[in-house]
Amino acid sequence: MRRSDPHLAARVGLWLGVAFGLCFATGLLSHAAQHPPGWFTWPTRPVSLYRITQGVHVVSGVAAIPLLLAKLHTVYPRLFQRPVVGSVRHALERGSVLVLVGAAFFELVTGLFNAAQNYPWGFFFPPAHYAVAWVAVGALLVHVAVKLPLWRAAPEPRRATLSRRGFLLTTGGAVAVAVLATAGASVPWLRRVSVLATRSAALPVNRTAAAAGVRRVGDGWRLRVGAREFSLAELAALPQTSAELPIACVEGWSASARWTGVPVRDLLALAGLPVGDVRVESLERDGLYRASTLPAAHAEDPLTLLALRLDGAPLPLDHGYPCRLIAPSRPGVLQTKWVTSLEVR
Repeated sequence: MRRSDPHLAARVGLWLGVAFGLCFATGLLSHAAQHPPGWFTWPTRPVSLYRITQGVHVVSGVAAIPLLLAKLHTVYPRLFQRPVVGSVRHALERGSVLVLVGAAFFELVTGLFNAAQNYPWGFFFPPAHYAVAWVAVGALLVHVAVKLPLWRAAPEPRRATLSRRGFLLTTGGAVAVAVLATAGASVPWLRRVSVLATRSAALPVNRTAAAAGVRRVGDGWRLRVGAREFSLAELAALPQTSAELPIACVEGWSASARWTGVPVRDLLALAGLPVGDVRVESLERDGLYRASTLPAAHAEDPLTLLALRLDGAPLPLDHGYPCRLIAPSRPGVLQTKWVTSLEVR
């Protein structure tokens, strides 16, 4: 197999394009679910929708790593050809490759660090990751537009020491190993074989009560819903709903649990409030996710709960005691813990 085999490079590039496309599309969905524009509504069904889309996002990103390395291997000698720029088309090709490779490595490396919840940089990950994704896709589209006529006209390669099929099988095997080794955090039935997955089947905690500055909840705690207040005992005395719902986080991990609590729409009705977008406030005093906005579609859903119990036991403090929000098909960072007020906006 010659590194400059254009047909092989095109085949690997196609696989890489599919992985990048899936990763980009599901990343856009995740961004829209967390920061919905006015025209966008994230659905509440199926209840595992966000779990699925974010799992695909992380798995396709992992698969893209060996594919990107294989792609670079197939074109490596051409990156050092002279002249550096021979024409306008050549300049566009070189420029798009430079931007694409840089943006792709940035996305994949920072994505891996984010999955491990390790942030050795000074910028905020979500907006940087989102912005550079657009740069990578733009460079990819320019590269495809410039190279497509050349791929169609490329001659068949000469015989080589490693066959095209052998290289593709090796690349596919590397992708399979990478996915199987890491995807267990996103795909529950792969947990037993995912030796590098960072999450177990137990319900994880991203932000502990101590980290959030919530060290103790006294007997004077009250939930404010509009102009009405509820004590914990009053909430527990209301009709309760139980539901099996997943927590799915942007890092890719997900886990299901059985939650029991009061539907948000019932609390709004008791307080004489109409169902609409609901601002959910936390006891947490600081932090980007100390409050969230619950869209009207979720507020109206009977499975959107202010949960008081987790798997039949009172909520642990780290999981949001005395009550937390849990809603179907919603990013984990927006499932606000230590809830103290609900206000219809």
